[in-house]
Amino acid sequence: DECIDCGVCQPECPVEAILPDTEPDITKWLEINTEYASKWPNINRMGTPPADADEWRDKPGKAELFSEKPGKGS
Repeated sequence: DECIDCGVCQPECPVEAILPDTEPDITKWLEINTEYASKWPNINRMGTPPADADEWRDKPGKAELFSEKPGKGS
């Protein structure tokens, strides 16, 4: 259940939120991932997307709403 950096999860993400660490302007997200990957539980199965997922898909400013608490999952 550890990431081996194979890229299989990228096309599985319905909102294309998983990016390779070679993308430009991704430093902020790499720092967040580095910190929380060791604190939060691993996602090892597909869950049910939230009912309002489409409303949030392209909404600007989502990073400001980041919570340090892991989600409950589905």
